[in-house]
Amino acid sequence: MTQLQRFDPFREIDTLQRQMNHLFDDFIAPTTIQRRGNAQFIPAAELEENEESFSLRLEVPGMKPEELSIEVTAESVSISGERKSATPVEGKGGTRSEFHYGHFERVIPLSSRVQNTEATAEYRDGILHLTLPKAEEEKNKVVKISLN
Repeated sequence: MTQLQRFDPFREIDTLQRQMNHLFDDFIAPTTIQRRGNAQFIPAAELEENEESFSLRLEVPGMKPEELSIEVTAESVSISGERKSATPVEGKGGTRSEFHYGHFERVIPLSSRVQNTEATAEYRDGILHLTLPKAEEEKNKVVKISLN
């Protein structure tokens, strides 16, 4: 026996809105990159610049300082590491997790040269904070601009 179902346009709009929100969430704030069905963890970064230095913060909660590798060149910062799952899978059942695990690597280009030998790092409360002093020639650089 077939049953008639009443058409509810608001339910269809709600479904469409949830799908669009999901699409834009992934586009605007990408925390993962989908590669052949596997998710790769990519930490969020924040870079601030002033006359003297750059301040870079990277969000890497749940990681230990020894699990991070930081390389600073005069033009960029490369940070890599691996967040491993702390939940062992035992017996029957399973775990549903929205956490992202895996290897990551971020290369962040800098708009000015830095003194990479003077860079400092601090890790506290899941936030890696790097201070990258600018090279002396960059601090004193004066650029003359002519009007045509």
